[in-house]
Amino acid sequence: MCAAVPLLFWTTTVLANAVRAVNRARTAYCGLSRASHAPLTESRKLNEVASLLAHGGSLDEAERRAGYRAVRSLWIRITGATDEAAVEQWVRRRFCGPLADPRLRNIGDYRGGKGELWIVVAQPFITPPERDAAAVSRRVLQLTNRARAHGWTCGRRRFPPAPALSTAPALTRAALAHSRDMAAHDFFSHTGSDGSSPGERVTRAGYLWSEVGENIASGVSTPRQVVADWLASPYHCANIMTASFRQMGVAFAVNRDSRDVIYWTEDFGAPP
Repeated sequence: MCAAVPLLFWTTTVLANAVRAVNRARTAYCGLSRASHAPLTESRKLNEVASLLAHGGSLDEAERRAGYRAVRSLWIRITGATDEAAVEQWVRRRFCGPLADPRLRNIGDYRGGKGELWIVVAQPFITPPERDAAAVSRRVLQLTNRARAHGWTCGRRRFPPAPALSTAPALTRAALAHSRDMAAHDFFSHTGSDGSSPGERVTRAGYLWSEVGENIASGVSTPRQVVADWLASPYHCANIMTASFRQMGVAFAVNRDSRDVIYWTEDFGAPP
């Protein structure tokens, strides 16, 4: 046990030096302003990713094993860099292009044998906080109504402009229940874990309807992205553009231990 202490101390020091060196190079040589761009912050999970890469793993598999979900990520290998100045010069000469991406936020690294340093940088996948659920729902409604106001082509079918939708609390409850069901049970389907259909869930939530529709999505972190994805799918787009729908409810749920992390449901209805 005692023999491991100096190794752990040395490794931590090397990692901290590499992080400082990369951050200095990004602002001093790679064109990022220190005033407007926060430095990369060290991530223990990305340290693990770097270690797995050094031992022969792929980037996707390493991120999955370490439990780090990224929007985008990249790795570099530096050889023969023994101090901060050497790491900084490597970045300056060869890696400014990829490392200057301002969307990158986290960094991790691993010192391997033969003077090799493995560095991983990433833009983390960030989900909306639950406290912002109402604002997120309003934004989805706004984007949905914007598409309806202009008309849209869904696949090969052109839909004319449609009346704006309003929010129905019962539809929101149904959407939230299904999003939570998908998140908790790690699945993606219009059929609930109890075998329920969209119409059954909407009825269960207390909504009286003559017509109902449902959009679902997963692994998408913003209202803009989720509405854009729905509009790009002919079936989901047709739900958005169906003129007979008058109300909607939308909700998301998060489970970081699930495959897709975030799950969305948008329910549409027409009262009797």
